[in-house]
Amino acid sequence: MAAAGASPALAQYTDGISASIEIASDERRRGLSWSNGNPVIGGSVSVAVADGLSLDGTAVSLWGSTRHAGADAVIDLGPSYVRQWGGWRLSAQARYHLFPGASGQAYGEIGAGAGFLIGPASIDLSGSYAPRQDSVGGDNLYAAASAAVALPGTPFTVSARAGHSSGHARDPVKTTRLRPDGAYWDYGVGVDYLKGRWAAGLRYADSSIDRPDRRHAGGQLIGRVALNL
Repeated sequence: MAAAGASPALAQYTDGISASIEIASDERRRGLSWSNGNPVIGGSVSVAVADGLSLDGTAVSLWGSTRHAGADAVIDLGPSYVRQWGGWRLSAQARYHLFPGASGQAYGEIGAGAGFLIGPASIDLSGSYAPRQDSVGGDNLYAAASAAVALPGTPFTVSARAGHSSGHARDPVKTTRLRPDGAYWDYGVGVDYLKGRWAAGLRYADSSIDRPDRRHAGGQLIGRVALNL
């Protein structure tokens, strides 16, 4: 649930095909607004191809994102692998990010995570790495920790997360696309409501970035409504 607050509702890793659509007041990833602080609509689909393995796709409107050279949308494509081992949940994924409406902006990254379930609570550690690419001016490493607790007897889940972005810069101008302040922290708290196929949530997101363009990286309350198909 904590991860779902950062992107369109996560598809469930079950047999067959699952999908969702979502409306949110902002598309914010790792503390940065990708949609200039404007509302977005997005959708995701997951196709199970083997036990624990799925092929996933997500598309989100960006409406001429200044962060991504005027891109009108972002499309994330790649495989995911999830394995439950006792109370542990292990995962790995690869994603290629495409930006329709802009040229020279696509980039790829790989990631892995480990989570542990304790009753109604979960604790997750994850990391993503974008190898050196011209489109992001170098490489980019992101590490995050999150915790979520389902409130017993209610459809609500509360969560908190923190992440850190770092990396090497070959082109300082292009590096500011994903790391406006060099290395920085992002953090947030949220509450989600799940009832049948419907989900809704509120999330507060902020970062340690201290630059003139902080209006796209400062504190923001984000709302979302999603339908799992």
